[in-house]
Amino acid sequence: MFYTGVCVLTFTRKKMSEIERVAVVTGSNKGIGYEIVKGLCKQFKGKVYLTSRSIERGMNAVKEINKENLYPEFHQLDITKKEERDNFAKYLKEKYGGIDVLVNNAAIAYKVSSSEPFLKQAVDTLDVNYFSTLKLCAVLFPLLRPHARVVNLSSSCGHLTLIPSPVLRKMFSSDNLTSDSLTELVKQFITDIKNGEHTKLGWPNTAYGVSKVAISALTFCQQREFDNDEREDIVVNCVHPGYCDTDMSSHKGPMPPDEGAKAAVKLALLPHYPDIKGKYVWHDMTVVDWINGPMPRN
Repeated sequence: MFYTGVCVLTFTRKKMSEIERVAVVTGSNKGIGYEIVKGLCKQFKGKVYLTSRSIERGMNAVKEINKENLYPEFHQLDITKKEERDNFAKYLKEKYGGIDVLVNNAAIAYKVSSSEPFLKQAVDTLDVNYFSTLKLCAVLFPLLRPHARVVNLSSSCGHLTLIPSPVLRKMFSSDNLTSDSLTELVKQFITDIKNGEHTKLGWPNTAYGVSKVAISALTFCQQREFDNDEREDIVVNCVHPGYCDTDMSSHKGPMPPDEGAKAAVKLALLPHYPDIKGKYVWHDMTVVDWINGPMPRN
């Protein structure tokens, strides 16, 4: 359930031309998120917030971007911490009354060589990539203004065909799926790992992949909810940025991060009432059938 009171109050107090537009990018002190901030600074007409768990790393990132005569704002944000999520939402509400762009980029991935038990990998990965993203949306979505754009960073690993079980695929792709029922499905994955039967029950052996399938599915749930929201033309899409040369890929990806950021920036800046709405989008802006594919070649 989304709340619209903040937006109503904001628009009754100020004219549209007087409202300062705001964009937020999570986990953006490096990599693709950093490049998304730069891209928005060049094209978005308003304030752009670079956020980071670390104040030092975040401020250093801002200073580097400043060298290109681009001037994002900085705010500390660890999406896994309730106090920081709530404080950031309160800050944005009090300072701006609402936001216009949210890019959910913050995520983690264990290395293939990690010796951590798979259960720990799954719990940690889903906590950041899915559960904390969902909780951040819960406090920031009430601040979204009409015509706001939300971009969820997914992956080629976030395509539904990653899930071996046709039963699970049907559950993930149901038009009746809600964020609540999706959360229960993600929790079931962790339970099945604890019971030592996740592969037998049709789950893949990748926590990161399941987290990104969940983020893709969440995108469609969120769009269905916004379609029934009183606020006009709020659009959510998810995007595969490409296999990029970042810390997360151990710098094995062939694409530079600035290339990986381009589609997310375009989705964040979609015009009013776009055709691309509630979609799974490839890094070249191709809209991909999330249920059946095929996926374009990387």
